[in-house]
Amino acid sequence: MSNLETVPEEIICAEGGRTAAIEFLAPRDVPLGGPRAMPVRRTLPQKQRSLIGSWCFLDHYGPDLVPESGGMRVPRHPHTGLATVSWLFTGKIAHRDSAGYEAIVRPGEVNLMIAGRGISHQEYSTPDTGILHGAQLWFALPEAARNMAPTFAHYAPEPVRGDRTELRIFLGSLAGSSSPVASYTRPLLGAEALLHAGARLELNLDPSFEHGILLDTGDMTLDGTPMAVDHLHYLPPGHGSIVLEAGQTPGRVLILGGEPLGEEIVMWWNFVGRSHDEVVAHRAAWQAEIGAEPAAAPAGGIYPDGVPYPRFGPFPAGYPAPLPAPALPNARLRPRG
Repeated sequence: MSNLETVPEEIICAEGGRTAAIEFLAPRDVPLGGPRAMPVRRTLPQKQRSLIGSWCFLDHYGPDLVPESGGMRVPRHPHTGLATVSWLFTGKIAHRDSAGYEAIVRPGEVNLMIAGRGISHQEYSTPDTGILHGAQLWFALPEAARNMAPTFAHYAPEPVRGDRTELRIFLGSLAGSSSPVASYTRPLLGAEALLHAGARLELNLDPSFEHGILLDTGDMTLDGTPMAVDHLHYLPPGHGSIVLEAGQTPGRVLILGGEPLGEEIVMWWNFVGRSHDEVVAHRAAWQAEIGAEPAAAPAGGIYPDGVPYPRFGPFPAGYPAPLPAPALPNARLRPRG
């Protein structure tokens, strides 16, 4: 879950009477949890682009045949300084976290977990899931909210239907529809768009946002430029509208956007912090709390940054063993923005 080394391809196209760049961010194949685990396609972060608005991570997976792959099996693991957003096209995932929330992720319904100062959770595809297909996204929390208490939200957006098109806005506002889910970060957008073959969808965008558009499936163009399946297509601030057009097959995209975060972050494994030393401290806390690298609890039951022990919360017995953190790199982690 560290930054990628993929070099994006930049294509120049005409938009709104001016020249605009669409940056193609290619996916990287990653096994989710081990060599036999379900493969995912990771398009964010990359070496050249760490953030799109506050969005800092995007895994795209499936359609995955769960009886063959084993599906999603991610034991308890920690997060700090970010929020996770689960969005499915097909299948179901069971979520449980250390703040006491349990939920089933279903297609067309968003589950948002705010990690804040620290949380741990597990995710498993349900026994009745035959095909799993969707996206796992994270966004970074700003300085003002990154040490808040963890929380959770669920929302099933009503579809916005047009001429052979359908939109579901799960975060922020688009096409007259707004999500009630609080994100605790800079203004943000998350939406799914479905287009029937030959359909055209014009959307007005907030020009202060930067945007990333992921083509999940289909033959589609963005402002007349052919899109690449499984790629994330980046648009810098200044775009007041886009036009999506489907070709001879139906298409589906995820539309992400937001005001630039305006802060540098250090992102490593499942942690988002502000410095190398902070991430090192979070790793040490997790390893100690799960018994992987035993250490004394903080004095008075409070960590130096004021977070109560255990930072990553209690978890009931009888669940799969938690994931230990990998070894830190030899070099210091660098802030990115």
